[in-house]
Amino acid sequence: MKKPYLLLSMLSGLILWLSWPTMPLTPLIFIALTPLLYISEKVQNRWKYFGLIFGTFLVWNVASTWWVGNTTLPLSGVFANCFNALLMSIPWLAFKNSRRKLPEPVAYFALIVYWLTFEYIHQTWEFSWPWLVLGHAFALRPGWIQWYEFTGTSGGTCWVLCANILIYNVWKRARLYDFSWKQVLREIWKPALVIGVPLIISAFTSPTPDDPARKTEVVIVQPNIDPYDEKFSAGSAMEQLGKLLRLTQEKADSNTRYIIWPETALFPQGAWEHELNYQPEVMAIRDMLRKCPKARLISGAATMKLYNGTDEIPPTARTLNDGSRWDAYNSAIQIDTSHSIQIYHKYELVPGAELVPYVRYLSFMQSVALDFGGISGSYGRMPGVELFTNPADSINVFPVICYESVFSNYMATHIKPGANLLVIITNDGWWGNTEGHRQHLQYARIRAIETRRWIARCANTGISAVIDPAGNIYQPQPYWQEAVFKASVTPRTGNTFYVKNGDLVSKAALIFCILFLVHAFISRFIPGLKHAEINQ
Repeated sequence: MKKPYLLLSMLSGLILWLSWPTMPLTPLIFIALTPLLYISEKVQNRWKYFGLIFGTFLVWNVASTWWVGNTTLPLSGVFANCFNALLMSIPWLAFKNSRRKLPEPVAYFALIVYWLTFEYIHQTWEFSWPWLVLGHAFALRPGWIQWYEFTGTSGGTCWVLCANILIYNVWKRARLYDFSWKQVLREIWKPALVIGVPLIISAFTSPTPDDPARKTEVVIVQPNIDPYDEKFSAGSAMEQLGKLLRLTQEKADSNTRYIIWPETALFPQGAWEHELNYQPEVMAIRDMLRKCPKARLISGAATMKLYNGTDEIPPTARTLNDGSRWDAYNSAIQIDTSHSIQIYHKYELVPGAELVPYVRYLSFMQSVALDFGGISGSYGRMPGVELFTNPADSINVFPVICYESVFSNYMATHIKPGANLLVIITNDGWWGNTEGHRQHLQYARIRAIETRRWIARCANTGISAVIDPAGNIYQPQPYWQEAVFKASVTPRTGNTFYVKNGDLVSKAALIFCILFLVHAFISRFIPGLKHAEINQ
């Protein structure tokens, strides 16, 4: 393997990392893939090509998300980075094949299609890991991507790919024809237009103004409980509850509408859903809420559901000694002073930590999920309520639990039924003081833009904050510090084009991907269906 190609492979991975949140060099994303385009054109040996492409994505994954291995089982992070780099290589292998059979412009279009299809699949299957969706590169620059309300992150992915392809072709033509600087400047208008037009559109795109009469006061509690040494230790649940109540009472008053506690704040050892009203934690919370009669509390909780004979039994269900079946859930619950408790079950689960992918086909793997405290093994995915309703204030909250906030289309889908306020509850302390929790916060800004909703974000160890519909962050709390703060958010009605219509960019890419695959299959049996025919 020639050194220049290897250096280019490593360079591409490093540029991707330098342009990724929370590094400050975002514009580099527009040239990050150009070394790969050169490698795709020059390297003919398939195995060498695969090694170079895989090397690029391995560098990017390790440099940007090495922290996934910052747990009690570091090998899980090694596997995650390698596996994701392998999956990212597949669209580029398909592109290499398209270069041999299709005209160059069509092959470049195929690359965009293949990558968008990969990202779409990577958000919908059980090995999902959409952390490094190319459209997330602009999380630090919300002013550049106000147009995401029309396309979602897939529009950003398309933007990145188009810019890289056009810049590479300007460089290639300049090198091939020995252009002068004046000639290069005449050629550069195409990539400049592709990069500049979305920026101009963004400058003239903004959310509709909030209704001042709809302002809603929330109190967000960041208890800063160590998830490894304290959170799930036996006998500590009531002590943790005492801390949460104490912090809440410092800020909550008669004007408070929502009190927000983080992921798994309640019942760290699990509680049966049919017995929640009788849990001492719930009774203590209701005593507190009587002093704030207009308030509702939204909290993370570890809950368990016992199935009866008429229930559909999912593949994640476990069996008690008496033969009855039950499931464990990473849940969010809404409590008020009545006996009504609304329960939402987290659906987008972290592969390996909360979910053994495709456990219904591999039932013997049920107990393999990493033990991050509390209940080990795969969590259930049976849906609970879709929204937390508050008829008195005409507020419908979509409670988003941790990893779910990385899924663009999933969140948009749950806005559509009528959610006018987003609450993200999370526990980012598992990966320590790394880029993990900082990237997670920044991605929430994109979700605010796509849906044009206010977000109240509550994190166990930080960073808790509120985010407005333009992606601006307010009152971010220091990481790994106990905190409580009061903020105003505004429930908003009306859906963005993206929420109404879904991810049209990815759906179109999926259709074209199928057509390219059909063409590739047919061309193996029809010799005439080759490059020359397509050129005609």
